[in-house]
Amino acid sequence: MHGGKLAARALKKAGVDCVFTLSGGHVMAIYDGCLDEGIKVVDVRHEQAAVHAADAWARLNPGRVGVAILTAGPGATDGVTGIANAWRANSPIVVFGGQGPLVNLRKGSLQEMDHVSVMRPITKWAEACYATDRIGEYVEEAIRWALSGNPGPSYLEIPMDVLAGPVNLEEASCPAPLPAPRLRPERALIREAVGMLRDAKMPMVMAGTGVKWSDGSAALNKFLETAKLPAFTNGMGRGTVAHDSPYFFNRTRRDYMEATDLVLLAGSLLDFRMRFGKSIPESAKIVQMDLDATLIGQNRRADVGLVGNIGLTFETMLEVMADEGIELGWSHVVDEWRAKENEQEEQLAAQLNSDEVPIDPQRLCREIADFVDDDMIVIGDGGDIVAKAAKVIPVPRNGLWMDPGPLGTLGVGMPFALAAQIAHPNKRVLIVYGDGSFGLNGFEYDTAVRFKLPIVGIVGNDSAWGQMMRPQIMMYGEDRLVATELAPTRYDKVVEALGGHGEYVTEPSGIRPALERAYASGKPACVNVMIRQDKEFGGGIYV
Repeated sequence: MHGGKLAARALKKAGVDCVFTLSGGHVMAIYDGCLDEGIKVVDVRHEQAAVHAADAWARLNPGRVGVAILTAGPGATDGVTGIANAWRANSPIVVFGGQGPLVNLRKGSLQEMDHVSVMRPITKWAEACYATDRIGEYVEEAIRWALSGNPGPSYLEIPMDVLAGPVNLEEASCPAPLPAPRLRPERALIREAVGMLRDAKMPMVMAGTGVKWSDGSAALNKFLETAKLPAFTNGMGRGTVAHDSPYFFNRTRRDYMEATDLVLLAGSLLDFRMRFGKSIPESAKIVQMDLDATLIGQNRRADVGLVGNIGLTFETMLEVMADEGIELGWSHVVDEWRAKENEQEEQLAAQLNSDEVPIDPQRLCREIADFVDDDMIVIGDGGDIVAKAAKVIPVPRNGLWMDPGPLGTLGVGMPFALAAQIAHPNKRVLIVYGDGSFGLNGFEYDTAVRFKLPIVGIVGNDSAWGQMMRPQIMMYGEDRLVATELAPTRYDKVVEALGGHGEYVTEPSGIRPALERAYASGKPACVNVMIRQDKEFGGGIYV
């Protein structure tokens, strides 16, 4: 009986049934324990992918952590990008890191370095365990930190000899984590917020990532149905309001926000996506809901701050409205702006239905949107193509949309998909790739082939880092293009060589049949679609 078995037992008590890793000698004892506990071990081809997969696992399983196991040195440093991405996305993950033997500490063991100091700025909790019989306690604490309050990553380092050390599993402490408490804001502040909302002429809800981590979708939708006001979403808030809800709006966000007099920020940060608060008129009031008090008033002062579980906050608002006989309703505003949404969709119709060759990127997005059904999990991995796709592809009602989050990390596609397909084997998983992002973790198709996961990726291939090419041309001129051009690579052939299914598409009419053949193959598949390279500037670089 060794420490690796104790670590696996602690994970099992916390409801962990799958971990992601790349084989490493420093952490093999945990794998041995996972075999005893029936925990699935998924080995990938790069440690960054292991952490991205753990991130996705947490997003797919609310209230539970995703787990990645990294060996020492380059194993840990390779995982840093994945941990940083989870940090910005508030994904509750636990990352185990290997270390050389404790008895040789500071002597220069193979791959020895101070991993904990590297991880502390991008985690909620980062510690090392030096006693084999305390591994269970440390695992429980790591999980508790990851799930409490505003969730995020924990990092636990265990030296090789501590992990392999003998332990009595029946006597060693191995507590099961308690559920994270769900807190409500003060009722007096709720009354103040409801009063401000009642007096508003043109309010709106901006639902963000905090709604997801609060499991607050049902309460949000009940509130919208009662108050009858428009809602927009960003981050992992996408999908918390169904795409066919009469209160969900997508295309008119900028125009509506310019006219609003009150914004109810529900777990949505005033970061670059909201121009650090400048997207909201100076005259508009802000009611800000968040899980973390330190985020209230970040970048712009809030008129009322409501700290606590966002689902419970909406429930309490409804209770206060019922107790005090307050009726809200902006149906006339909803109807007026629905008409404007429809007008904008009509203006896009020519691009969405274009038959030109090379294929119009908007036509590709429309074909994908038509193909997606309500049970699919859709993952965006790219810059330019995903920005376009996110405006066209609806979030499936019973599925999910996932993208990197505010760190903007490319390469999450196949790692996220691995977790999604394992967690939901009966759902179809689709990755929307840019050709640039495919190159970062495309070799994880090998992992999908080995684990027989029928994931399909569709690549919008314009042979460029398109989101960078256009601003580069605007600022420096087309004759100064550098580091933004790619080759028209046959990514479909790459996937075929790895044992998957490949499709190559050059005509818009071929997109749908290619997708259908890809799923019918039953293999991991890549649909490589050659799209038009746009060099005219149509957007900005967010900073």
